[in-house]
Amino acid sequence: MPELRASALVDAPVAVVAGALVETSLIAGFGVKVPGPLLCLGDVLTGPLGVRLTVTRADLSGVSAAGDFLELHTDLVVTGAGTMVVDRVSWTTVGGVVGRFADVTVGRGMALRVLQKRSALLASRCAELREARVVVGAAIVRDGRLLAQQRSYPESHAGQWELPGGRVEDGEKPTDAVVRECVEELGVPVVVGEQVGPDVPLKKDMVLRIYAASLAEPGGDEPEALEHNAVRWLTADELPGVDWLPADRVLVPALQTLLN
Repeated sequence: MPELRASALVDAPVAVVAGALVETSLIAGFGVKVPGPLLCLGDVLTGPLGVRLTVTRADLSGVSAAGDFLELHTDLVVTGAGTMVVDRVSWTTVGGVVGRFADVTVGRGMALRVLQKRSALLASRCAELREARVVVGAAIVRDGRLLAQQRSYPESHAGQWELPGGRVEDGEKPTDAVVRECVEELGVPVVVGEQVGPDVPLKKDMVLRIYAASLAEPGGDEPEALEHNAVRWLTADELPGVDWLPADRVLVPALQTLLN
């Protein structure tokens, strides 16, 4: 299977680069139709020449999308100088319009120019996200299950599910914000662990950052929905079927890995 490769070093942590890659604005400008502002596992992308690709990966290792004749992969490699972004485009020349187009010189040159332009956009977006305000979330795990809470407001998101959390206040550490938000929203203290998944862009200057957590008092009070409709403990198999908020849905593969 023929393949094109391009690579670039981005001066940003891998969680920031992975978050920038799930923003569909980076690919929508190349004639690709996308289902929403963020890429999630299973999303279908429609491109020029009738190409349809399904997202097969969107996590800290990078993103991938594959169709009948074309595969796109962006792999992320952590280095001492930043994050190496390796783009790979491969195609088949058997019976595919895409393959026949990509196999000629002009098609290969066009693909390389698209990759180079995308790399420049990615580097610029990562510079913005490094300075973005942070909203934290807690991936609270107990006995192999993840705690989720159901929103009651605003009306556009009422009934959908999310992880507990909220904005980091001025001068506050993100991990301290996780503890504070869990007390305010659930009435329970937590012990905060490592970051889970990428920094998911919420706005141009705001990202969602999730941390693993556990109940500080396992035999103490049960988490309560103090500011939401309900709370629920979910298994790894149940996560894909939940009506998550868009940003939380991006994190489902990382959350499944955490539970497993």
